Amino acid sequence: MTRWKRLLLLLSIIGPGIITANVDNDAGGIATYSIAGAHFGYSMLWSLIPITVALIVVQEMSARMGAVSGKGLAELIRENYGVKITFWLMIFLFITDLGNTAAEFAGWAASNELFGLNKYLSVPVGAVMVWLLVVKGTYRIVEKIFLAFCLVYLVYIPAAIMARPDWEDVAVQMIKPSFHFNAVYIVTLIGVVGTTIAPWMQFYLQSAVVEKGISKKDYWASRIDVIFGCFMTDLIALFIIVACGATLFKSGIRIESAQDAAISLAPIAGKYASVLFAIGLANASLFSASILPLATAYYICEGMGWEAGVNKTFEDAPQFMWLYTILIAIGALIVLFPNAPLIPIMWISQVINGMMLPFVLIFMLLLINKKEIMESYTNSKTFNWIAWATVGIMIAMTGTFVVTMFV
Repeated sequence: MTRWKRLLLLLSIIGPGIITANVDNDAGGIATYSIAGAHFGYSMLWSLIPITVALIVVQEMSARMGAVSGKGLAELIRENYGVKITFWLMIFLFITDLGNTAAEFAGWAASNELFGLNKYLSVPVGAVMVWLLVVKGTYRIVEKIFLAFCLVYLVYIPAAIMARPDWEDVAVQMIKPSFHFNAVYIVTLIGVVGTTIAPWMQFYLQSAVVEKGISKKDYWASRIDVIFGCFMTDLIALFIIVACGATLFKSGIRIESAQDAAISLAPIAGKYASVLFAIGLANASLFSASILPLATAYYICEGMGWEAGVNKTFEDAPQFMWLYTILIAIGALIVLFPNAPLIPIMWISQVINGMMLPFVLIFMLLLINKKEIMESYTNSKTFNWIAWATVGIMIAMTGTFVVTMFV
C-alpha cells in the first residue's frame, strides 16, 4: 500500500477513538479539572502522564477487540459468561448512565444560563437536537458532527493562554510528581484519575468500531485514532487546569463547579477567557448528552441480543431507538423538575460507576486473552503486565474513591 493510500485509509477510519476519548471531558470532567487547578494550582499536572498511559492501554484493547471479533463488548460478555451476568451488568450501568445523562443536561443548562438563556428553554431544545441527530441521521453524518464537537474543545487552549501562566512552572510540575497528604487533595486527585476511564466508554468505542466496519487488517489505523484521541483529551485537561491554576488558585478563589470557574475567570483573565470557558462547557455537556444515551442503548441491545446501530430505523431496531429516546427524555426532565436533587443524582451515579468499573475492566482482560476470540491478536506478556497493572491501579483508585464517597 502506498503512503497516500495509507493516509486516505487513516482519514477514513479516524473517528471512534477521538470521539470516545473526548467525551471523557464532559461536564463532570471539566468541573473536576477546574477544581483541581483552582484549589491546587499546577500540582496535579504530573498525574496527566500516567492517566494518559492508562487511557491508551484500556481504549486500545476495546478498539482491538471490536476490530478483530466484529462484536461489541456486551455481546462478547453475554456469549462467554451468560445472560444472567450480562443482564445485571446492564441494569447497573443503565442506572449509572441515566444519572450521568441528567448531569450532562445540568451542565448544558448551567452553561446556557451564563449567556442569559433559561433552562426551561435550553434543555428541551438541546434534548430535541441530540435526539434528532441520532434518530434521523446516519452513522457517517453523526460521526462527522461528533468530530466537529471535538474540535470545539480547542477553545480551552486560548482560554489558558489568556490566563498568562508561568509556562516554565507548568513544564516543571508536569514532570515533577508532588503529593499533599490531606484528605481534600487525595479526593481531588482520585477524582482526576477516576474521571478518565468510565465503563460506558469501553462499550461505546468497541460498538463504534464494529458499526464503522473496521477490520483487523485496518486495525493499525484505528490504533492511531485511539492514541491521538487519548493525547488530545488529556491535552485539553492540561489547559483547563492551567487556566484555573494561573488565575483562580493565585487569587485564592474557591469554586464548586465548571460554571463557577467560567464566571470567576472574567475579572482575572478577561471577558473573552470566561466566554471561551463557558462555550467549552456548553459543547462538552451537549456532546456528552448525545454520546452517553447512545452508548447505553448500544450495550444494552448487544447484551440482550437486540438489533442496534445509528444506521438503523425505529422499525429495524425499536429497542435501540426507544432506549435512546427514553434516556434523553428522562435525563432532560430530571433537570427541568423544580428542586430536583441533582447533586445526589450525580453522587449516586458516580458511586455505581466506580463500583462497576473493575468488573468491566476484568471482563475486558479475560476476553482479550481468549485465542478463540482474538486469534493472534491477544495481549503479549508485556502488554498484559502493563494492562493488569493499569487495571490494578484503577481498581485501587476507584475503590478509594467509592469509600471516600461514604466517609
